[in-house]
Amino acid sequence: MVPLVWIAALFSTVLMTSCGTSTASDGGKSHAADHEIMSAELDPYWYQGKAEVSSYELSQARYRDEHPGDAVLVFVAEDFLTDKQVKNETYSSDASTKVLKANMMRKFTTGIYDYSIMTSVFSPANTPSWPHALKVTMSAQDWCGQNFVQLNRVSSNYRLTQFSYFEREGDVVESIDGDAWLEDELWTRLRMDPYALPRGEVEILPSLATLRLLHMENAPLTATAKLADYEGDAFQGADLLVYSIEYIGTSRVLSIVFEAAAPHKIAGWTEVSRGGLMTVAKKKAEVLTPYWSQNSLRDSTMRNFLKL
Repeated sequence: MVPLVWIAALFSTVLMTSCGTSTASDGGKSHAADHEIMSAELDPYWYQGKAEVSSYELSQARYRDEHPGDAVLVFVAEDFLTDKQVKNETYSSDASTKVLKANMMRKFTTGIYDYSIMTSVFSPANTPSWPHALKVTMSAQDWCGQNFVQLNRVSSNYRLTQFSYFEREGDVVESIDGDAWLEDELWTRLRMDPYALPRGEVEILPSLATLRLLHMENAPLTATAKLADYEGDAFQGADLLVYSIEYIGTSRVLSIVFEAAAPHKIAGWTEVSRGGLMTVAKKKAEVLTPYWSQNSLRDSTMRNFLKL
């Protein structure tokens, strides 16, 4: 059981420095009146000096089965250097903008061996100046070896750098169409303003993790994106919406279920993949906390709260 002192600490108000388009008609219209044009600032929720940490019960489709595991989503606001495309730590440069950073960690076991996958996304709040994420990284480890992929916004395109233990996939440096959306950036854009997400038929680069797990070409695909009211009962939350992406000509469909009210907390997601297998993630727990300062042995009890 988590000590009461730690539960109280989770919700303390002490501020600390963190470490870290289409006109298609679809659902979600009942909430459109609440929509406002985004400014260069994020919702006040993100300016509390804390990160939102959510844990999820994961069933991950891989090979011929659906494997149990855990997923963790971490969202936090940071200052980001637009030229070096790293966190602004010294504040010695004017080339800085506020970003919403998302870290997604997934851990699951396939038979005898483990998988660990992490994706980081850096999306500026100032969307008029920076309409797309500036940087996305993904690393994947299993008993076979490692993969690392990084996307950097360079002028009007993305530079993709890829390293892999597979002969045909490493080492690679190539350019990606900068007009296409990144599936990875949709998670952060959803948290900022789901009504500004692309809808209708759009070009989307699948997530970096998906591209490597399925050994796909690093190229955007045509997809149909929809925003609608969530009508199922698999996910819990108040007034839920679902944002779905169906890649045309493939069996892959990603659906993210989230709360209609800001800051649009994510209740979970599903992903239909090859052979009809389905990945499902359902929220277990959530906390708003300066996790980077909670790194002592006694802080490990916080994991009980997150059910990890």
